[in-house]
Amino acid sequence: MKTQLYSFWRSSAAFRVRIALNLKGVDHQIIPIHLLKNGGEHTSAEYTAKNPTRLVPLLIEGDHAIHQSLAIIEYLEETHPNPPLLPKHLIDRAWVRALAMDIAIDVHPIGNLRVLRYLMKNLGVSAENKDIWSRHWMMLGLENLEKQLSSDSRVGRFSFGDQPGLIDACLVPQIFNALSAKLDMKTYPTLMKIFDECMTLPAFIDAAWEKQIDAEGLNPSIPPKE
Repeated sequence: MKTQLYSFWRSSAAFRVRIALNLKGVDHQIIPIHLLKNGGEHTSAEYTAKNPTRLVPLLIEGDHAIHQSLAIIEYLEETHPNPPLLPKHLIDRAWVRALAMDIAIDVHPIGNLRVLRYLMKNLGVSAENKDIWSRHWMMLGLENLEKQLSSDSRVGRFSFGDQPGLIDACLVPQIFNALSAKLDMKTYPTLMKIFDECMTLPAFIDAAWEKQIDAEGLNPSIPPKE
């Protein structure tokens, strides 16, 4: 049975896994789960039975299901070791994991769809203030990443050396979000250099929003604003 990835085209977490699957050359099937239509397809009984967290992504291999994007990517790293997404040396692996977590744990969740919906629907936050909230945390996270990556000798064409890896798989979706939010990206030259390098590669291009079978109303060069 072909590997299956339950995904939403705008999900940053699913985007990370799509990149990793492409970099690893894993033959897989994308199964769209729309987070807005029909009350959110991720809340259906059928999907909840597969993934009680009611989130995407979800990777299915045979009888096994794996959720959480970083756990999925680590699994792919172990089952498909080439090309590697993590460095050889332990201290470098820890550094790469830490920066990936800066994005996936500290930045992205604060501005994801369910958090923003709760702010508006349950706490009465206006759309304008919701956007201010989202941009604040995104800018803070990108500033921290720029400081770390602009001053570290391990950075090459990509976040670690001259081959794309785990940090890049997390960074590119976050920059898509920043572009959608119309942030001034000139203040993050190192991040944008890495982003531009990544977006020359088919693995990243084919994982992008506009390439997904469930993509909606996109100009490929301008990510839409949520």
